[in-house]
Amino acid sequence: MDFKSINPATEKPIATYPEYSPEKIERRLRRAESAFGGWKRSSFSERTALTKSVGMLLRSRRGDLAALMTSEMGKPVVSAELEIDKCADACDFFADHADAMLKDEPIESDAVFSYIRREPLGAILAIMPWNFPFWQVFRFAAPNVMAGNVAVLKHAPNVCGCALAIERLFNDAGFPRGVFTTLLVDTPAVRGIIEHPAIKAVTLTGSERAGRAVGVLAGAALKKTVLELGGSDPFIVLADADISVVAVAAAAARCVNSGQSCIAAKRFIVEEPIADEFEAAFSLAMSEMKIGDPTKRSTQIGPLARKDLADQLADQVTRSVKVGARVVVGSHQPDKGFFYPPAVLADVRPGMAVFDEETFGPVAAVVRAADDHDLLWLANISTFGLGASIWTRDIDRAQRLAAGLEVGGVFINGPVKSDPRLPFGGIKNSGFGRELSLLGIHEFMNAKTVWIGS
Repeated sequence: MDFKSINPATEKPIATYPEYSPEKIERRLRRAESAFGGWKRSSFSERTALTKSVGMLLRSRRGDLAALMTSEMGKPVVSAELEIDKCADACDFFADHADAMLKDEPIESDAVFSYIRREPLGAILAIMPWNFPFWQVFRFAAPNVMAGNVAVLKHAPNVCGCALAIERLFNDAGFPRGVFTTLLVDTPAVRGIIEHPAIKAVTLTGSERAGRAVGVLAGAALKKTVLELGGSDPFIVLADADISVVAVAAAAARCVNSGQSCIAAKRFIVEEPIADEFEAAFSLAMSEMKIGDPTKRSTQIGPLARKDLADQLADQVTRSVKVGARVVVGSHQPDKGFFYPPAVLADVRPGMAVFDEETFGPVAAVVRAADDHDLLWLANISTFGLGASIWTRDIDRAQRLAAGLEVGGVFINGPVKSDPRLPFGGIKNSGFGRELSLLGIHEFMNAKTVWIGS
C-alpha cells in the first residue's frame, strides 16, 4: 500500500510514499543489527562529535524542516521552528553528558570491589506519533545513540516525510549506516518487527490502545518496553492565584500544539471561590487565541492533523453537553480544513467525555472543587497519570498537594513540559518507564553487576 500525506489546513495531497516490502524491512533490520556491532564499541568522543553534528544540521535546516512539519501535520510554523530547536538542544545535552551518566557505578558489597556497568542492548524499535514528529523521535534517539544503541523508527504514516528527513539527518551527519533506520510500514507489519531477533527492546509514544497492543506483543517476545501514552493533565488553580496571569497561562497550556499534546492541560480544576472569575478570564483568553493558516507567523492554533481527529473531538463535546456540560466558548467546526476552534466547557464533572477521556485538541473542561480533598479526588480519579500543574502563591500548600497527585510530574506555577535534564513519563494508563535525563538514558541499558573477590 501507499502512504499519503495530506495538508490538514487545505485538505490537499502533498506526497505519496510506498510502504516498504518485507524484503526491504529485513535488509534494513539486518543492517541495523550489523551496525550495532561496531557502534557499541565506538568511543564517547566519536559519538559526541556525530551527535553534535546532527544538532548543527537541525539548526542549519531549521526553516525547511519546520515547513515540512507544518505541511504534513499542520503545526503552526513558529511552534515547528521551536520544535527543531528543542531537538538540537537535546542532541547537545546528551552529547555533553552521556559519558558521565553511563560511568561505572561503585557499589559497596562483600566484594573487594563491585560496581554496576551499563552496556547497550542493541537495536531499539521506536514507534512514534505524528503530533511532535521530530521531538518525539529525538527524545528517544539522542540518548540512545549516545549510549551505544542503534535506533529503528516506525513513524506515523501521515508524517513519512518527517521520518525520512530524520534518517537523512543522521546519515548526512556521518553516522554509520544502520545506526538510525527509518521503516515506512503500516500497523500490521509491527508484530513481525517486534518479534524480529534484531530488535532488542521497544519504546512507544502514542495512545493507550496502541500501548496495550505493543505491550502484549513485546511481552510475548520478552522484550523490554517504555510506554508514554495519553494524558488528561489537571491544571489546578487555587483561590489565591493571580487570575489575570493564570488565565493566559491556562489558554497557552491547553492550546500548545493546537491542543494535540499528551501533556497539554485538559482538566482545569478550580477552587470554588474564584471559579466564576477564572471561567470568565479563561474563556476570554481562549477566544483570543489566533486560529488559522499554520504558515503565518501570527497563527497560534492550526488545524488538527486529520479529519477523524476533529470529528472525534466534536463528538466528545456533543456527548458531554448532552449530560450537562455548558459551552462557554467555541465548538463550531468550519467547513474547510481540519480545524477545531478553541472551546471551553463549564459545569464539567466525572462521567462526562471531556473529563474521562483524553481530548486531543483545543477543548478545555472547567471543573469546580470545594477544598484540597476535592481537588485531589478530582485530579486523581482520572485513569491517566502523566503530568499536573498547580497555580498558587502558597508554595508549601502546592507541595503538599503535589505529594498527593498520582502523576509522573508536577509543575508548580508553570506548565507541564519535557526537559532533557528531567525524567519524563507517567503512571496508570499513561504508561511506564522514563525518557530523558539519567533515568531515560538508563532504560535500554544492561545494568551488569561486576563483583571482584580477593
